Amino acid sequence: MVAGLKKVMKKGLGEMGFNKGGGSINWFPGHMASATRAIRDRLKLADLVIEVRDSRIPISSTNRDLQPMLTGKRRIIALNKKDLANPNIMHKWSHYFESCKQDFLAINAHSKNSVQQLLELAEFKLKEAIIKEPTLLIMVVGVPNVGKSSLINSIHQIAATRFPIQKKKKRATVGPLPGVTQDIAGYKIAHQPSIYVLDTPGVLVPSIPDIETGLKLALTGSVKDSVVGEERIAQYLLAVLNCRSTPLHWRHINTKGFEENTNDKHEYNVRDLLRNRRKPPNLSDVHYIEDVVTEVQRTLYVTLSEFNGDLDDENDLEVLIAQQFEALQKALKIPNKASEARTMVSKKFLTLFRAGKLGPFILDDVPDVSGS
Repeated sequence: MVAGLKKVMKKGLGEMGFNKGGGSINWFPGHMASATRAIRDRLKLADLVIEVRDSRIPISSTNRDLQPMLTGKRRIIALNKKDLANPNIMHKWSHYFESCKQDFLAINAHSKNSVQQLLELAEFKLKEAIIKEPTLLIMVVGVPNVGKSSLINSIHQIAATRFPIQKKKKRATVGPLPGVTQDIAGYKIAHQPSIYVLDTPGVLVPSIPDIETGLKLALTGSVKDSVVGEERIAQYLLAVLNCRSTPLHWRHINTKGFEENTNDKHEYNVRDLLRNRRKPPNLSDVHYIEDVVTEVQRTLYVTLSEFNGDLDDENDLEVLIAQQFEALQKALKIPNKASEARTMVSKKFLTLFRAGKLGPFILDDVPDVSGS
């Protein structure tokens, strides 16, 4: 990563104290300690572990404390939310996990075909155990908000095509915020042999190794926005986009006709972009969001292309980000008199990113395994 990004994280974002009880940010809730102990106890009994990670942060979304126990288990790493990850570099991650001799699959927990592939891989890894054991336990683990419960619900919906299933099926609770699942719940998905799936709470490690890892977890929703602060997260996202020169790739954007739509008093909320299967946006809503995205991308392209400073200089990078916040306030039509304008800009900007409207991204760098 560019030096300027490292420096602005340390200087502009401050020492955020991503340690349990050891800094300005206490992001390790008390329930996670007890949940971690319960997960460790049940891991001993698991016949197969599906470790769900976020495709945008395949390494940063790892619970390092659980890795020693997972090493000796049958395991599949499921990189969820692949629809939000850059497909152009996914093959590099495939090579990385293959070099580590680790089974993995990039999935979309809301896609039937994707989950079917995961079930087929799970069945293959349990092939010998299915013959020998009357009862099998599959455990789903991962950090908060990577889609564990959504995956289990999808398994329930399609498992009838793979296994004979009991008539009554419980559903796992799903929510847009981390920490929705508070306990360990079991769901029977098959009999002969009986196969149970355990949904577990999302748990983080007591100490995040560095500020950048913590910010990636916050940016992708594994840490509640209120814990880190929307402005800090948005500042980090802008720093990443600028240092990767991402806005310069948006030079082709056609803004013709945008001005014609900017005067429409549309009350559609950008936050409604978050997955809502009960009431999808209508056509006018879709056009409105497309206009918002176009203007945001155009704004970032203009501010970066006109930037004369040095991105490796943390002071220059901070100046650019401040200018972009002001420009985004106009692009998102947030009133100048709003007392919390910067926070409102941050919330809407982060919503666009998390919904994939700014494009697919993978924030982690592929580890170098050339020496292995």
